Amino acid sequence: MILLNIKKGFDLNIEGTPLPELAELNKPAFVASLPAIIPFIKPKLLVKQGDMVRIGSKLFIDKRNPDIKFLSPGSGKIEKINYGSRRAVNEIIIKLDNNEEYVEFDVNKFSGNKKYSRDDIIKSMMDGGIWPFIRELPFRDIAVPDFMPKALIVSIDNKEPFQPDPQVYLKEEINLFKTGISILKNLAENVYVLTSKDFINIGMADNLVTHKFSGRYPADDPGVLLHHIRKDSYENRAWYINGQDVLLLGSFFSTGRYPVKRIVALAGSLAKKRMHFKTRIGVPINNIIEGRIADENKARLIAGGIFRGYTASRESFLGFYETSVAFIPEGGKSETFGFLRAGYDRPSYSKTFLSYFNRLPLTTDCSLHGEERACVNCGACAKVCPVDILPQFAFKSIAAADIEESLSHGMLDCVECGLCSYVCTSKIDLCGFFKNAKQAYYKDRA
Repeated sequence: MILLNIKKGFDLNIEGTPLPELAELNKPAFVASLPAIIPFIKPKLLVKQGDMVRIGSKLFIDKRNPDIKFLSPGSGKIEKINYGSRRAVNEIIIKLDNNEEYVEFDVNKFSGNKKYSRDDIIKSMMDGGIWPFIRELPFRDIAVPDFMPKALIVSIDNKEPFQPDPQVYLKEEINLFKTGISILKNLAENVYVLTSKDFINIGMADNLVTHKFSGRYPADDPGVLLHHIRKDSYENRAWYINGQDVLLLGSFFSTGRYPVKRIVALAGSLAKKRMHFKTRIGVPINNIIEGRIADENKARLIAGGIFRGYTASRESFLGFYETSVAFIPEGGKSETFGFLRAGYDRPSYSKTFLSYFNRLPLTTDCSLHGEERACVNCGACAKVCPVDILPQFAFKSIAAADIEESLSHGMLDCVECGLCSYVCTSKIDLCGFFKNAKQAYYKDRA
């Protein structure tokens, strides 16, 4: 086992971390698939309103690779298909029936301890809707199945404060995790299992974890591990998968059914019950938050994490990759004599605030606490960047449309953690610039 000390990053000392308590939600009346929020894909619908589907029925494919399928998270009737601008498919809503039925997949040939055919595994994963859980660095698109990566990284722990605790989602599921890892070992030259050095062993075999890290957010990110272990440019195209998704992989090859089980965290300072819930993929957000939010009119709902998520509506559904829902204050109100306050309870990167010495969890909100202005080259973004790029120079290169210069400054190494935007004294959304530029560069190459 290799120990890594990640020196850069930032401690997100934010109030609202979910407690390890786990409860099971009631079965919802509806579930949905949300193609519009899956990056890069070009969905082609295979169903229409009124069709009957089972768990595991094909809903849509990715037109870039028709073998990559997205399956139904529920059994019942296609109640409604919601479209966005330019006829983009936003939601495929399924009204669940009482006795949900499954599509059965043949996985018997993968039983036992023998080495399996890589092509057979990939085909089964694509037919079973599991393949999209494996994504590829540096662009974080769905992995290209024809490519043999040198590294496939499994990230168990999460330093972002509002994400599910691995102690919760791995409890009593270790055998599924081991099954998933055994399948992944056939897909890449090396499989690296990454977790925190503070992770408490709950039955996992020691030989499964290959790397343990110490450090601040986002030390858990696969891109950060890759930055510290890669030896040549070939390794830049690494694959990765989240720990909870490994359980889905293990479940699929154990049962032959499309897995829909999810552990979702409800977090944030305005959540009255910050805890974990046992539910399913595509669950209505309202099913998670109903009766569990304080002062909802002053709150913003964030799906997928405070730094990497997106603003959602309680009338919407949880997406394919999202495993957390958080409520934090909108903010934006001016403070009377705020310039005289010492800031003991205000989260900030700046050492001019007394909160630098406050080790208690602090309440954050969505306010910028200032206005965007020109970059002043303070260097704060470079001090926290976990992959040692110079965000201030990469940003200026992108703004000048000099793509070669931005690449030389490490734009593709960006792990999209959001810290550069968080600490920027000029309130520039640096991470947004990098993310958009990476996506544009990727699409131009394609």
